[in-house]
Amino acid sequence: MASCPRCHQNIDAVAISCPHCHLDLKAFGHPGIPLHRAEADTYLCNTCLYHEDDTCNFPKRPYATTCTLYQDKNQPIKTESTYKLSPVNTFKAWCRRNKGLLFLLGLIIISFLLAF
Repeated sequence: MASCPRCHQNIDAVAISCPHCHLDLKAFGHPGIPLHRAEADTYLCNTCLYHEDDTCNFPKRPYATTCTLYQDKNQPIKTESTYKLSPVNTFKAWCRRNKGLLFLLGLIIISFLLAF
């Protein structure tokens, strides 16, 4: 169970808004888009990775108190793969990306076979 940042009541982790104080917890009413909020009198931009490397294009920057793209610069970036290809599919994808190299390698092999 999660708790509401405003009223600190227990709420469902996928709740779109708090049933007690009606604070929006998810952005645009979508349960898959988290809405990050700043603590009390601070701004999110002070600790955001996108603000630090100057790639943020949020209109409220640098005074944003809520943001959907917030990434804490002190936390490691999560890079999980959503699916894993089988070895056969991995090989096929590698062959599609390297057609020129495979053509050149085939040409060299044919040249050696004709030479001997």
